[in-house]
Amino acid sequence: MSRFLEAIAGFGVTLGAMFKKPLTEQYPEQPGPVAPRYHGRHQLNRYPDGLEKCIGCELCAWACPADAIYVEGADNTEAQRYSPGERYGRVYQINYLRCIGCGLCIEACPTRALTMTNDYEMADDNRADLIWGKDKLLAPLQPGMVPPPHPMAVGATDEDYYLGRVSPITEDVR
Repeated sequence: MSRFLEAIAGFGVTLGAMFKKPLTEQYPEQPGPVAPRYHGRHQLNRYPDGLEKCIGCELCAWACPADAIYVEGADNTEAQRYSPGERYGRVYQINYLRCIGCGLCIEACPTRALTMTNDYEMADDNRADLIWGKDKLLAPLQPGMVPPPHPMAVGATDEDYYLGRVSPITEDVR
């Protein structure tokens, strides 16, 4: 008799699920919401005048447990300035075939040059396209930003950049 009651209870679960409204996601056409602090793809940030925040220190590459980041630093010159410091990241690559999304590289960055966005669609059918360079990682230029290389803001020091005392370049200054 107990086996019969167990079978009836099992059918009860099935019957209860049969009459619920189905939950269908229309993923490719309508992506669902993402949590605000979701760790998606990486982004190399810029200062308000357009200079890059990356100083080529390679701390992110050292912190990466999956060895997914490659950074090659170079020296800035007055004629070719890409960041406010002495150095900049000449080559910056993230291999998304290796990246585990842990965020340790974000914590290691001393200038907050590297952050993670909410973008999670990074799949591709070609392995070579999953190694992202600076061309894909750099944040887009916003209004008031000038693409590097260009000199630092007039009268600004490295410290002014790191403390956020630099504003976007206005039209009359250019």
